[in-house]
Amino acid sequence: MAAQIKTASPIRIGVIEGLSKLRALRVPWIPAAILTLLAVCAVFAPLIAPYDPQQPDVLKGVQRIGPFTNSENPLGVDLLGRDILSRLIYGARISAFISLISLGCGAVVGTALGIASGYIGGKTDILVMRLCDAIMGFPTILLALIIVAIQGGAGVQNVVIAIMATVWARFARQIRGEVLSIKERDFITLAVVAGVPSHVIMWRHVFPNVVNTVLIVISLLVGQTILLEASLSFLGVGVPPGEPAWGIMVSEGRNNLLDLWWLSLLPGLAITVVVMAMNFFGDWLRDTLDPRLRRTR
Repeated sequence: MAAQIKTASPIRIGVIEGLSKLRALRVPWIPAAILTLLAVCAVFAPLIAPYDPQQPDVLKGVQRIGPFTNSENPLGVDLLGRDILSRLIYGARISAFISLISLGCGAVVGTALGIASGYIGGKTDILVMRLCDAIMGFPTILLALIIVAIQGGAGVQNVVIAIMATVWARFARQIRGEVLSIKERDFITLAVVAGVPSHVIMWRHVFPNVVNTVLIVISLLVGQTILLEASLSFLGVGVPPGEPAWGIMVSEGRNNLLDLWWLSLLPGLAITVVVMAMNFFGDWLRDTLDPRLRRTR
């Protein structure tokens, strides 16, 4: 019995310490739960969704089944009889996929250009920063519309390219500012004196020190990316019509706002809740990962 108590005490102490550290982090549990639900829907959509999101049911469409009126379609159906709940679940998958791919590509391009701009300086810095100014000074939605039109209309690939082309500049400018400070530190000076090539210094010494900044920028841009994708889909130049995307669902119900209010309201609420949750989570991540903010708290 005594042996069991001795072996249990360290485990209990470890659990208590872990819970104390978790409380100290002040994790925003509600936004974290919403984003976890989004991730689960995105990954397991075929298993969770009760119906095929693109399978019409003319009889149900004629009946105009609303939300909370029966157990078969708890959130109602659209004009074609397609289940709203299933389309919302698959819409989470489309939003998550486009956001991750476009932000991932934009982060790679923007981080590489930001590091090169900040470390090399000179004409490289001037060229990259003026290009960033041009991108960031142009209305984001209009720039995305132009890129999608040039690419040939609606399509997931075109949406990813359009979003990537508009977000990389934010990464580049933020990373460049960090690199200007990092390259003045002693370990960079010692590496230069030792004759280490510039590309090795940027990869081995500069990049690891800007990873936290990259993660913070990603977390803050996810909500904007989801909103941009929904806006493009609403305007008809994003995801192809008929796909279960939240922006398309809002667009499909805009002509029936009074009698079929749930067609636009439910996907609109989904967009609002996810974007707000991502913004709150991004603010918390920034406060947690940025040591300068930790010192001021």
